[in-house]
Order: sequence, then C-alpha cells, then structure tokens
Amino acid sequence: MNALRNSIVAEAMHLGVITCRRSASLRSISRMMAAHRVHCIVVFDERDQSDGRPFWGVASALDLAAALSENTFSERSAGEIAASPLVQVSSTETLTRAARLMTEHGSGHLVVVDPATRLPVGVLSTLDLARFAADCEENGRR
Repeated sequence: MNALRNSIVAEAMHLGVITCRRSASLRSISRMMAAHRVHCIVVFDERDQSDGRPFWGVASALDLAAALSENTFSERSAGEIAASPLVQVSSTETLTRAARLMTEHGSGHLVVVDPATRLPVGVLSTLDLARFAADCEENGRR
C-alpha cells in the first residue's frame, strides 16, 4: 500500500504518553489503562540515568493478561512485566518502517520519539496502523 510508504508516523500516532514507574503495581497501571482507555503504559526507571533517557519499557494490556493468567498479578510490578528495551520510532519515519519494527520486535506498540530530542511524544499501535490503512482505503488513497 503506497499510502503507508508515503506517510509518516506522525500522521497515524496517538499524541501523548502515559507513564508509570517500574515499581508501580499492576493494579495501578490497570486503573490507568482503564481511565485513559489505552492499551499500554510507558514505564520509566526512577533511578538516575547516565544517558538522560529514563524511559525503559512498555507494559501492555497483553502483559497484564499474562500476569492474570499466571496468578501473579498482585505480586508483580510494571517493571517486571514490561517489554524492554523500549522499541522506539521517530515521528518522521514512514509507516512502512514502523510496521517493520513492530514485526521485527513482536511488539504491538512503538513509542514515538521526537527526532531532535529523542523524548517520547506519543505511541503508535497496530490498531493505529489498521485505522490509518482503513481510512486510506475509504478515502481512495492507496
């Protein structure tokens, strides 16, 4: 689909990042996901980071489901279930490249970073890609 090759991440991503500390309980991140109607939370490391980038991983709703199925939900923290290292994509990358990153890393969510600062500015999910592709089809943009 040419629309994915010719479009950038910024066109399909959700702006804003919801974060929690690695030590956050799964109950608290479940509440955050429900309140904000999101499927992932960006986990940061509360310890000092020498590279100035405290963002560490992503805890997804699927990670929560796994903890529930293993009966470890009440005992584990966000840092214990989060996928790490963080899979990042620049807001100026093509959607094709983003889809490739998702596939290569087996990740349903990419943290979108500003190309200049490398700080998180949003999230791109597989659902965002599906929505963008459907909108392109509907609008005759291929």
